[in-house]
Order: sequence, then C-alpha cells, then structure tokens
Amino acid sequence: MTRFALTLEFDGSPFMGLQRQAHGPSVQQTVEDAAHAVTGEDVRMHAAGRTDTGVHALAMRAHIDVAKPFTPFRLMEALNARMRPNPVAVTACEAVPDDWHARFSCVGRAYIYRIVNRRAPLTLERGKAWQVAKPLDAEAMHRAAQYLVGRHDFTTFRSVHCQAQSPLKTLDRLDVRREGEQILIETEARSYLHHQVRSMTGCLAMVGMGRWREEQVREALEARDRQALGLNAPPDGLYFVRAVYPAD
Repeated sequence: MTRFALTLEFDGSPFMGLQRQAHGPSVQQTVEDAAHAVTGEDVRMHAAGRTDTGVHALAMRAHIDVAKPFTPFRLMEALNARMRPNPVAVTACEAVPDDWHARFSCVGRAYIYRIVNRRAPLTLERGKAWQVAKPLDAEAMHRAAQYLVGRHDFTTFRSVHCQAQSPLKTLDRLDVRREGEQILIETEARSYLHHQVRSMTGCLAMVGMGRWREEQVREALEARDRQALGLNAPPDGLYFVRAVYPAD
C-alpha cells in the first residue's frame, strides 16, 4: 500500500462542497470515483480542509492509499483522465510516508477572498468572485481587519452549523489590498471555524462601503454573538490556496 499526496485545483461551483454529501456531488466523491475506476480499489480521500458549496481551491492537499503499483506521474495522469469533464484536477502527486496525513499533519491553512469592485456585471468572473458595486476603501478594510488577528473567541463569525468544539481560534494573518478593480483579502491560520472567512469578509466589506466604522469589527468580535454579524460574504470569491506542513 502506497500513500500518495495529491494537490488539487477545483472550481467549487457545481459541487456541494469538498466533503462527500448524500444530497449532491462533491469533490471527494469525484476523486474517489476516479481512483476506484483507475485502481479497482475502494479508495478514500482525506483532505487538508473542508470547503463549502461554491468555494474553490488553487492548491488543496489531500491523500489516498493505493495498493496497485503506480508511479506518481502515472497516477496523476490517470486520475485527471477519469475526472474529466468535472472541474477538478490533480496538479501534483508524490509518494509520502505512511504516517503523513493531509489533515492531521497540516499545521497551517491559507485562503484568499476575491472581490471585484465595479458596477458592470461580471462575465468571465461570474461565480469566481464577489461583485461589489459600491466603491470600497481597502485601506480602511485592512485597518479593521487587524482587530481580528490573534487568538480570540470568534463566535460572531461562526456558522450556527459549525461542529468545532470551541470558538477559540488564532488568526495569524488577515490582510486587505487593492489591485486595480480587485480587493484581495488574504488570511492564514492553523484552522478556521465554519464560515469564519466569509463572515470576516462580509464585515470588512461593510467597513469598506462606509456602512460600519472600523471599530465596529472589534465590537462585533467582542459581542461573541452571531446576531452581531454584519454580513456573510457569498462563497464565490473564496479560494483555498495553501496547506502548510512541518517539513515545508
């Protein structure tokens, strides 16, 4: 049995999320079905993180165990051939030690949220970014974001369906910058609560639009109450970009 680490890129639009779901297609099901077709084995995929319906990934790390002999390149090519036309691709594949685990060995996760700040409707970017027509003040958003960096009780920014045992999380980074008509929100942490990034993004957008004072982000955090949330951003603009492991 060989453990293969996979790097996955996917468009989350047609999926109910990364994790296998009883009520619709998932990224996990797509990869596992392809692996079964290629190997004839019942293969289970483990991933570094979970993503919701409509959330994308540039470099999600995952692993599968395969008994049949494969080189990493051959396995990657076979999986990609079987997954077409689903918008999922294995962009890298390598054999790893048996004790390496995509989820439990992971010590950091990074996301980016993309806002397109313009009035004209999205065409090429539809479903791949959140369009906000009202001009956004990226500098004010960045200043407000710094209230959320550090270890806090993120109850306000936590979905009511979150299964985490504790709302306490340590946010290592939350930066906001403008690139032309794009507002990019970049964040890093060991782990996140369900909807945490989207909830933080929504509140920062409220600041950027001038509907909230910068200090209201801190006030919402300190309220520890989901009712204090200003806005939950849609999934379209959220991308999983990096999983960090001790040897990286």
